[in-house]
Amino acid sequence: MTSNTRVVVIGAGLAGVRLARRLGELGTPATLIGEEEHRPYNRVLLAEVLAGRYAPEVIALPSPAGLVRARVTGIDRAERQVECADGSKIDYDTLVLATGSNPVLPPLRGLFTPDHELPEGVHAFRTMDDCLGLSKAVRPGVRAVVIGGGLLGVSAARALAVRGAQVVLAQQSERLMERQLDPGASKLVLRHLKDLGVEVHTECRVRDVRCVNGAVRSVEMADGYALDADLVVLACGVHPRVGLAQTAGLAVRKGVIVDDELRTSDPYIRAIGDCAQHDGTLYGLATPALEQADILAESLAGDTGARYTGTRSLTRLTLNGTDAFDLAAFGETVPLPGDDVVQLADATRGTYRKVVVRDDRVVGGVLVGELGTVGALARAWEGAEPLPSDGAPLLHLLTNDGGSS
Repeated sequence: MTSNTRVVVIGAGLAGVRLARRLGELGTPATLIGEEEHRPYNRVLLAEVLAGRYAPEVIALPSPAGLVRARVTGIDRAERQVECADGSKIDYDTLVLATGSNPVLPPLRGLFTPDHELPEGVHAFRTMDDCLGLSKAVRPGVRAVVIGGGLLGVSAARALAVRGAQVVLAQQSERLMERQLDPGASKLVLRHLKDLGVEVHTECRVRDVRCVNGAVRSVEMADGYALDADLVVLACGVHPRVGLAQTAGLAVRKGVIVDDELRTSDPYIRAIGDCAQHDGTLYGLATPALEQADILAESLAGDTGARYTGTRSLTRLTLNGTDAFDLAAFGETVPLPGDDVVQLADATRGTYRKVVVRDDRVVGGVLVGELGTVGALARAWEGAEPLPSDGAPLLHLLTNDGGSS
């Protein structure tokens, strides 16, 4: 590799792997540094591994040729070197941070042992190791408490229930997946989980994790109610992994601040994916991370016009198996005063479709169940084109399953 093309990427998740692969295709090889011992994998599908539907190798990503297994401990910006835990140093001309995010560990009494480790039976749900640890521990009849009712918590609770666990999901807010879904769609998610035998508690705050001999035995709520637990899964969200960037003196707010060229405050360092904050936005989703990787690959390969201007991102949750469940949400799912709402619900089939229209434009929507229309609706939203005034095409979008993608 010539001296002006040494691209080093820290992080072998979806964004880092995509960037390294695209750079290779464009003739600009990159060194990809990943600290996990497993092959790079699609984190989005970890719940399917936990449910027993997929073996770990099924969700593996194609490993780029230049993959180095190491834990990065520092960045020497003056020398343009990456410092690793084993003492080695890797030179770069352009460094890309694709460090992803870490799970949020809530401030619960008893959550950590004196050695600052999670007690036996308490698991985060973010990495392949987390998933394999849970898979090893779960068995029919085991009592599992999932803390957090967002996308990750719902996926984990369902996977554990499919494996035969007695699952209780504790959600602090008033409904499930409130960031993505409107109340109608949340109710269908709740019904799906209850049909699987999951006990759901909303508007309840976990206060304490009780352990005996270093192993979890129960979880106590703020009102004093205790839930027996052999397993506790922490699904309380994630926060950007920005420690390396902060230590190196880069500009960081919630994430590493990047411009439209995905450049940080250091012109030789870029950032993409969960750790990057663009135009005030942290996405934390796969689609924006992949889009950023593609644009940055073009930029580093010499396309001076490559710019990232943001992603209008659709959240999709597909839960396969005999009790399949599929949902999608995009844009503003809760209407403002003056908005038009088109809504179709079929309680028998468990389907729900809703679109929010403002000034003759689709500004958001949520679909649960049969998602044949999601492609056409998402395209109408992404394009932000005015809808014809008679309203018929919108009803056609909601009912015509030929528009899927």
